[in-house]
Amino acid sequence: MVKLFSLMIVLALAGCAAMEPHAERDVQRDVGLAIQEVYERALPTLSEDKQRHFAQRLYRLTGEQRWWALNHVYGERLLTRLEEDIVGLAKPGYAAARSRAIVADYSQRTAKQRARRAMLGEWGEIAFARGLLFRLVQAEYYGLLPTIENHERALGYQAEVDWAAFLTDPAVIGIYAAQVANQAYFLHQLGVMDLRREVEAAFRRHYPPDRVAELDDAEYHNWLYGLTHFVIADSRYYQRKVDPEMHAWVLEALERETVGIMARATADIQAEVALALLLADREDHPLVDRVREALVAAVDPASGIIPSATGEKGLAGGEHRNVLAIMVLRWPGRLHPGPDLSDGLGGRSAEFTGSRYPQNKGAGHEPT
Repeated sequence: MVKLFSLMIVLALAGCAAMEPHAERDVQRDVGLAIQEVYERALPTLSEDKQRHFAQRLYRLTGEQRWWALNHVYGERLLTRLEEDIVGLAKPGYAAARSRAIVADYSQRTAKQRARRAMLGEWGEIAFARGLLFRLVQAEYYGLLPTIENHERALGYQAEVDWAAFLTDPAVIGIYAAQVANQAYFLHQLGVMDLRREVEAAFRRHYPPDRVAELDDAEYHNWLYGLTHFVIADSRYYQRKVDPEMHAWVLEALERETVGIMARATADIQAEVALALLLADREDHPLVDRVREALVAAVDPASGIIPSATGEKGLAGGEHRNVLAIMVLRWPGRLHPGPDLSDGLGGRSAEFTGSRYPQNKGAGHEPT
């Protein structure tokens, strides 16, 4: 904490005179590392899902083997959940029953959650299918999918879901844009179906450039999140860089909206904007520098992390925001896929032994 506070003093003094670019980047990396150290100390106190989210990104950012263990633990949980669903899909009505339970248990704490709960309730088995899709693509990212007995049953089920109607529906895009982009890319990455162009076209129809300035803050944030996730999902969630030509429309939209991003976006969204540019190999873009400066300035010296827009400094609630900031500030230029868990987990018995986890765990939380 003392180290971070000293860095903040250096930055404050630097405001009086321009720093050399390389010196400024060194300070930004150090601030990112200081935030990381705060979270590393607190990691055992966070939920399993927060630990997974953090360790997955730190592994892909650094390639350090010390992050392998938490990814391995998550891989074990992932296999158990997938085995449970694959067995369940052999039973008539399983997906429909799971969907009803998920919607019933979906958090209604915020207006956004209430809107998403209502939306999912209108789409039959989508509530279950989206969670299963996330688990399948996670298994694929970890090299585990081919090792799971009867995984073809789950892929076959996904092929029967009317994803095209769901992912191109304007009402869905209007409150669920980031997940819409994710799911289009997950389906393609799993070889189920390729809806990427259709979803991109539907998104662009729903958010033409002349409409963006008229959006209220909630939908403006939804638009930006969705925009960045076309790139993030294509990167297989920070495992590889993307073709900037394929996402030229995203990069152009971000550049057009620079003023709005810096004025209206939260720290989470600003970080994802920078990550989209970094994944497209645009580290020299001025918007990346502006976001890095804003993230450094947003760090609270007392807690050592970036608080929420309302000033909340809880480590659990701030994990998503702060791990994104760590990635932007420490960005090394090289990413590390995986980790591949097939050697450690691929040989485990595929016999289903019963669920160890509540069916509705995490309802209302969108997986990332």
